Amino acid sequence: MSRSFRVAALAAVAVLALGTSVPLPAADAPKPAEAAKPAEGKPIDIVICLDVSGSMNGLIDSAKIQLWNVVNELARIKPTPQLRVGLYAYGATKYEAKKGWVHKEVDLTEDLDEVYKALNALTTGGGDEYVARAAKTAIDEQKWSADRGALKIVFVCGNEPADQDKQVALADVAALAKQSGIVVNTIYCKYGHDQEIPGWAGFAESCGGRHVNIDQNKAAQQVVVKTEFDGQIIKLGEELNKTYVAYGKEGKAKAENQVAQDKNAAAAPGGAGGAPAAAIDRSMTKAGGLYRNATWDLVDRMKEKDFDITKIKEEDLCDELKKIKPEERLDYLKKKAAERTDLQKKIADLSAQRQKKIDEELAKKPKSDAEKALDEAFKSVIRDQAKAKGFGVAPEKK
Repeated sequence: MSRSFRVAALAAVAVLALGTSVPLPAADAPKPAEAAKPAEGKPIDIVICLDVSGSMNGLIDSAKIQLWNVVNELARIKPTPQLRVGLYAYGATKYEAKKGWVHKEVDLTEDLDEVYKALNALTTGGGDEYVARAAKTAIDEQKWSADRGALKIVFVCGNEPADQDKQVALADVAALAKQSGIVVNTIYCKYGHDQEIPGWAGFAESCGGRHVNIDQNKAAQQVVVKTEFDGQIIKLGEELNKTYVAYGKEGKAKAENQVAQDKNAAAAPGGAGGAPAAAIDRSMTKAGGLYRNATWDLVDRMKEKDFDITKIKEEDLCDELKKIKPEERLDYLKKKAAERTDLQKKIADLSAQRQKKIDEELAKKPKSDAEKALDEAFKSVIRDQAKAKGFGVAPEKK
């Protein structure tokens, strides 16, 4: 079996474990118009561990395409959860051997732009894939939510035998995960070595999680439908950037990173049909309730109960606010908030029209049973685990 087939399969699997590359039915699409409201739901912490050994560029590319789609899937949960995402890479010799070639890229954070920035910086390199070490490191290092109702998930995505680590036992990590209230899911690429599957599946089961493997010949193509609404949605997403009012020491850099990640999403590899899926999904995310930047944006910060513009130090204000009289600054922020809400509504409306068009096109080309199983299996991982924790989850479409 060729290495390229293995890479393509793993690429599709890893990110689809968090969501689906096939756009959601119109009735179930995220509702970006609710973005003006602060998140009030329970916490969801997700740490993604990606195998970057050897020729895993396809895995990374697929993750670049799918991250925003995954967030939009999570946005369907009501009330809107408090989402944090972390990222680890493992299996490359450039990382420290004493740490099992596991490297923390980003701690759990609400700053999705930082996660996407780290994802776009990942590169591959040969090495040993220590599944147990990757999961244990994520469990040990991260400051997981202390909320008893929180959903805490680790996804370990890779191939090769799951028990390569001779220092850290899978059983010990499973016990640690259960003790910590963290669910570990495993994603394995089936490439002719069926004898490796039980190790991955058994590890997930012992952690109280889900395991998924896939035939590489059925996961090479991402379904993408191009519509006349794509460009408008992307443009409006870029217009949203103008409604952000940076503050603090990192404000300017964060605003610049926002623009940089727009460009990264636009440059993400496209699937069949040529639609810039990542850029569209990112615009929808930016218009939704899970895209929160109160740590550097005053418009988001203004939603917090204790907000008082007069308490923000003058030196922490951006140049545009410094030029405005102190007594007029709050009105300026309210104006920006209104502009943002208007753009969010436009994106929501266009997204609904786009989804309708996509549904019509996909109906003309029904998926095979294998494709349906792939699509629905991965979506159900987060859906089922969220439902088990008491989150309000929309029923799965049959």
